[in-house]
Amino acid sequence: MVFSNLVFLFIFLPFVLFCYFIVKNEWRNFILLLASLFFYAWGEPKYVFLMLFSILINFIAGLLIGKYKRNISLKKLFLTLGIIGNLLILGFFKYANFLINNINSLLNTSIEMESIPLPIGISFFTFQAMSYVIDVYREDVKVQRSIISLSLYISLFPQLVAGPIVRYNSIAGQLKKRFVNLEKFTEGVKRFIIGLAKKVILANSFGDVADAAFNTPADSLSVSAAWIGIVAYGLQIYFDFSGYSDMAIGLGKMFGFDFLENFNYPYIAKSVSEFWRRWHISLSSWFRDYVYIPLGGNRKGYYRTLINLLIVWTITGFWHGASWTFMAWGLYFGIFIVLERIGLTRLLNKLWKPIQHFYLLFIVFIGWVFFRADNFSYSFNYLKTMFLLNDTNLVDEYTLIYSHDYWLIFLIGIIFAMPVVRWLNAIIAVNNLEKRLMPIFSVTVPFVYMALMVISVLLLVNSTYNPFIYFRF
Repeated sequence: MVFSNLVFLFIFLPFVLFCYFIVKNEWRNFILLLASLFFYAWGEPKYVFLMLFSILINFIAGLLIGKYKRNISLKKLFLTLGIIGNLLILGFFKYANFLINNINSLLNTSIEMESIPLPIGISFFTFQAMSYVIDVYREDVKVQRSIISLSLYISLFPQLVAGPIVRYNSIAGQLKKRFVNLEKFTEGVKRFIIGLAKKVILANSFGDVADAAFNTPADSLSVSAAWIGIVAYGLQIYFDFSGYSDMAIGLGKMFGFDFLENFNYPYIAKSVSEFWRRWHISLSSWFRDYVYIPLGGNRKGYYRTLINLLIVWTITGFWHGASWTFMAWGLYFGIFIVLERIGLTRLLNKLWKPIQHFYLLFIVFIGWVFFRADNFSYSFNYLKTMFLLNDTNLVDEYTLIYSHDYWLIFLIGIIFAMPVVRWLNAIIAVNNLEKRLMPIFSVTVPFVYMALMVISVLLLVNSTYNPFIYFRF
């Protein structure tokens, strides 16, 4: 089940909210847990048992680490077993086919293995579970002795299948006690509508354009069509994923939870390092705290720091998918982060800010080619078309059609990829216009949210195209 689904919007969510608010506080976690397991089972019932197995492994590992916290050897042993258990689950379902295929290619063997379907959201809930076990080992959090509470943490449906990756230490207190008032619930509804509009109105529209480009042989595209396709994909993945995060945060508020932000307008960044501090914040911070720092971070010398950065970013790419193109995509960004660390940032800071911004966009959109394409051959061929190295036209029929039909969507997408609302609020505050504009806002803002909701629902009714990109991770 997905959030941008009519069954979710008009049956599942209203029913869960009704059940949640009519029961006593002590039953609310149980109601949410049942709802979350049903939500996950909607698409693939058999994988609910995989999730329950994952919950059991981490629950037992946490108890044993807590029980033997004074015995360092046993404490490390149970941490290691907990991490290995999580990685084996993730590795088998996500990387087994990739490994077998590469062994067959490298050793000229013919090992046969049936294709293993990827359980939705396995990378997200596995990382959440590992963060709990690691934090218990570090004694950053207390052991969770209620299997209901830990199960809810790992399976909570608002952030289950595509994040944000919620740390246990940020939600432990909320699992015990949280509150919802009308103001917070309303804020959650507004945030959900914004995310839904991002997904349905913008991301799906950009997806149409990007798919048309990437489903065409690269040497059959014109130069302008190739650029339109990759810009469309860059905007699609941003509005798709940030929209999902907005919906997750909004849903969390409806049930009393406060999740941390996952995006902070990454396309306004002026360096690759800044971009990744703004994009998928929960994943970047997870790798920082649980991989980069344990590797030594920047504490073991200059060259070791650079190596650690390359390792972390290669693993980050591999986290996104079992493919050499994903690893190359991660290494690609790791190289630029290293270059910025060794001096490129100092050079960029001397340049005009729009040039810094253009540098970032250029690097990111080149990277998206490897992220979107299925193989290196298509990736490089697509790049050749973008940079006039294929014998293709500058403009073709595709360019004219999509420029004519989608120019308004591109304009809206580019505008709202920037913090325009934040800028307007700052202008209003600086000029003391709040009292003067408040009567206007109080009337118009509710209509804006209602219009976004109605448009989104109408588009869902009339369209079958509604993928979430990050579900496959």
